[in-house]
Amino acid sequence: MVSAGAATRTLVAWVPDWSVVAAGVPASTPAAVVFANRVVACSAGARAEGVVRGLRRREAQGRCPALLVLEHDAGRDARSFEPVATAVAAFAPRVEIVRPGVAAVATLGPSRYFGGDTALAARVTEAVTSAIAGSPSFWVQKSTTSGRFPPPERDAGGTAGSESAPPSGAGRPDPGCRVGIADGAFAAGLAARRGLVIPPGGSPVFLAPFPVAALDRPDLANLLLRLGLRTLGAFAALPGTDVLARFGPDGAVAHRLARGLDGRPLAGTDPPPDFAVQVVLDPPAVRVDAAAFAAKALADELHRTLTARGLACTRVCIEAETEHGEHLARLWRSDGALGPAAMADRARWQLDGWLNTTGGAERPTGGISLLRLVPDQVVPDDGRQLGFWGGSAEVGDRAARALARVQGMLGPEAVVTAVPSGGRHPAERVTLVPWGDVREPDRPADRPWPGRVPPPSPSTVFAPMLAAEVVAQSGEPVGVTGRGAVTAAPARLSVDGGRWAPVTGWAGPWPADERWWDTAAHRRRARFQIVAGDRAWLLALEGGRWWAEASYD
Repeated sequence: MVSAGAATRTLVAWVPDWSVVAAGVPASTPAAVVFANRVVACSAGARAEGVVRGLRRREAQGRCPALLVLEHDAGRDARSFEPVATAVAAFAPRVEIVRPGVAAVATLGPSRYFGGDTALAARVTEAVTSAIAGSPSFWVQKSTTSGRFPPPERDAGGTAGSESAPPSGAGRPDPGCRVGIADGAFAAGLAARRGLVIPPGGSPVFLAPFPVAALDRPDLANLLLRLGLRTLGAFAALPGTDVLARFGPDGAVAHRLARGLDGRPLAGTDPPPDFAVQVVLDPPAVRVDAAAFAAKALADELHRTLTARGLACTRVCIEAETEHGEHLARLWRSDGALGPAAMADRARWQLDGWLNTTGGAERPTGGISLLRLVPDQVVPDDGRQLGFWGGSAEVGDRAARALARVQGMLGPEAVVTAVPSGGRHPAERVTLVPWGDVREPDRPADRPWPGRVPPPSPSTVFAPMLAAEVVAQSGEPVGVTGRGAVTAAPARLSVDGGRWAPVTGWAGPWPADERWWDTAAHRRRARFQIVAGDRAWLLALEGGRWWAEASYD
């Protein structure tokens, strides 16, 4: 286990708009990658039209009608990032993939070898840019004059933690990669967004003016804002013991990051693989699905082994050996604990990158004969949130991914959730919101809504409504006067042309004169609750015609 010591000098290579780059879309083309009906990445051309991360799909398309909408594909992003990781690995071993588009590496040895941090940053920038430009899957906007990429913009007004690069000026190309070096991976990641090399010991000063949102912990950031702590510097000034007591272990880790430290620094040596799990594949796997199936079983076994010892994995090394003796290895890092599903996903992405890679990375010459998962970094397991009736909250995450996948196949309107709403008609009492959109009702539910039918609510609402007939004992249709009085007691009921049933109980009417000020939308309707036969109905009388709106169990 790696102790939480001082921050390690770290280089972070960041490719702006990686999801768009991996899809092979030019930066000038307005494009956005959407996940769960929200924009998660967009091109420079889209940002020029006002599209930003977090927008709903409809709002983004409203701002930019020519927007090219791309569905999020985590496998594609990870597979396409392998040439970039290979380019960074040429300068230092043990490259860590934070996520597709972001790679980190300790700089102590490489910086000395290549002549300092600035020289190392320039070399890595050039190598990664060349790797992107040399892959047929990527497109990078190059300069038409010198053919070289200009230095990154030093825009102090950029939003910290944004996944998208700030829009470049007119006629200026975006660099294919931005590199930042600082004390600690967190500070280096923010420095990469500005293409800066922070001098040793300067990370606290560099981080101080950033907003607390840069911590990428929305709940903690909102709480800190309510307490009046708006910047990382203000948060870092708090005593560490008080932060731990008030915000818990995760708050303590965030406090260390704000101070320019790393709770889990990058390691420079190989830890003993005490908990490593492996499987021999016979015959060797040449397809990703076969190797990924074995990786999932390994991830489950590793998770059980660590959980039994009260540990959680935050960095996993995925190793593979081919039938021709080739050895492949790649580190994947996470800010939080990697569960079995997360480890299996990263193993599948990495296997896809090895077996189906294009560009600068070389494919193995044979099938994978051995697969190994090594917990490169473990921390004490602080526990996990359980559901009210048992089970893990991770089930909700899997359900969210499944619903987003269905939306990608059938469209955003195909998956909806119900939100309580206001209204008089039962169908108006629920608003169907596409999955991923803000759960806001069309009409506020806390209004009086005079004329609304009292509880209990019906169990089945008919869309469209069913035609009905209600007659008195004499056989005459039942009506309602202008003063809201019933003309005769209901005696028999027929719904949708069905058999007549005797009425055994009824209540009403509840008259509603809706939108009397609008000639086109004006509607007068009286509702009844009627029990006929073995079923209860919610009926409405409008314009002299009876309708069955809903039924009760």
